Amino acid sequence: MNSSQRTAWRDVNGILLFDKPAGMSSNQALQKVRWLFRAAKAGHTGSLDPLATGLLPICFGEATKIAGLLLGSRKAYETECRLGVTTTTDDAEGETVLTRDVPALDDARIEMELAALTGHIVQVPPIYSALNQAGVPLYKRARRGEDVTAPSREVDVYRFELLENAGDRLRLLVECGSGTYVRSLVRDLGERLGCGAHVTQLRRLWVEPFRTPAMLTLESLESLAQSDPVSLDSRLLPLEDGLVDYPKVRLDAAAVARLRQGQVVEAIDAPSGRSVALDEAGRAVALVEHVAEERLRSVRGFNAA
Repeated sequence: MNSSQRTAWRDVNGILLFDKPAGMSSNQALQKVRWLFRAAKAGHTGSLDPLATGLLPICFGEATKIAGLLLGSRKAYETECRLGVTTTTDDAEGETVLTRDVPALDDARIEMELAALTGHIVQVPPIYSALNQAGVPLYKRARRGEDVTAPSREVDVYRFELLENAGDRLRLLVECGSGTYVRSLVRDLGERLGCGAHVTQLRRLWVEPFRTPAMLTLESLESLAQSDPVSLDSRLLPLEDGLVDYPKVRLDAAAVARLRQGQVVEAIDAPSGRSVALDEAGRAVALVEHVAEERLRSVRGFNAA
């Protein structure tokens, strides 16, 4: 490949609310979108299973510095599960392990078991997951036929609700904290109902702070890239939109300069804990933390320019 055929990567900054299609891994989605934007730097904010669709925030440039914050945010999903069938992966992509009869289940019984899986709970992730064990993802060990045991972990499930009961099919709403596996919730619900279950469809509805996201599909991005590539950047949200839940403190130019040099700065009425320092134009300069009365230090700096 000669230099004229190489991709001309460029600096792109902002957040894309991408509607990931089914059948594509999160990394494949990231690389595809990055290529469409010709972005020099990009990262996503938490993997979705290939089977899953829905919101995958993709951060470009300076916004990659807050990807970890979005990764730890609250999320919501709508899922469909099939009762009576257990699979190796706890979803429809796995092989059937066990088939059982589905008992007659009224809404009250299902909702009772959903309530038992709501709150601060202990969960065992699927063995076919990206969790690392001795530096190797569990799914790679499982595919090699190794005896894999996923370690249990504490997670937060804020809502686990029944949307539709259609015999051996349930449609459910899940609102949860970081690290929660919907596949595991469905698997455990199936066991509590005495018949097993696995996920057949999964869609991520939102990720905080993007509660009502205007998502863009791959098809729409591809169309723009072909017809009007300049307009692609206008579809990005500014980095500041990913920080809306943090308190704000506005600094003058002199304080901004000192903060960029790693110095502690004074700020009248500085909020306790972490906040976002803004310059006089309202652009995010840094994520800062309160270190003393009316004094702030930078935790993560941003290039507002």
